[in-house]
Amino acid sequence: MIHRSAWLLLLAGAGACGGARAPARAAPTPVSAVSETASRGAIDSLWTQSMHAVRRGKWGDAAKNLQRVLLELPPGDPRSAQAHLFLGEAQLALGSNLEAAREFRKVSDDTPNDPLAPEALLRAGDAYADLWRKPELDPSYGQTALATYQELLNRYPGGTPAKRAQERIEALQERFAYKEYRSALYYMRLKAYDSAILYLKDLVATYPRSKVAPDALIRLVQAYRTLGYKEDVAETCGYIRRFHSGAPGAGKACPAEPAAS
Repeated sequence: MIHRSAWLLLLAGAGACGGARAPARAAPTPVSAVSETASRGAIDSLWTQSMHAVRRGKWGDAAKNLQRVLLELPPGDPRSAQAHLFLGEAQLALGSNLEAAREFRKVSDDTPNDPLAPEALLRAGDAYADLWRKPELDPSYGQTALATYQELLNRYPGGTPAKRAQERIEALQERFAYKEYRSALYYMRLKAYDSAILYLKDLVATYPRSKVAPDALIRLVQAYRTLGYKEDVAETCGYIRRFHSGAPGAGKACPAEPAAS
């Protein structure tokens, strides 16, 4: 789910030019040489090193340098949000998703009016979503990702990050629906039909547009028939004929009603 787009490198290039330049031909100041009260020139030199590491994908060096940059930047420095964003990207590339999410959230929470805030909130959602790779696992991170994407839609509607967040939400909903479906099938195999019905009904009500919804409805009809719930069979088949008549197995599960004489 995580895609590091070209804007990241473009932004790194712009960032490298954004601060004051070091004196011509001056060697970059080593990280260890920057003091707790670093000069503007030393900070700019360290920033340049950080952006160089980002552009080259040297995420370990980028993370180390950016952490020091953030310690040295004075309050209100416009590079602060960018530094947190790049540090989040570095942590994500290094597999530290939770640390990455925290860095991304600092951009959106500490500098909510910064142009990078919507993108950072999107990437925070991506960091959580990447931790829920298999639907059968605990969905807690998936739920956190969903909440983060929805927060982005509420706080920054209409932009490109919001559009991408909506796409991520739809993908997550498919995975949540599939998780519900697998749970229902598990109970069907155990012949625990009442439990299976609960999962199937919840799936259809919560994710009616999911790809697995038509098959869930067909399984629901099968469970109702097994338990002799004739009214529920008739009601569900009516819904299938109206909205999913072309789904595989729909005709077999719900044959056409005989024409009235």
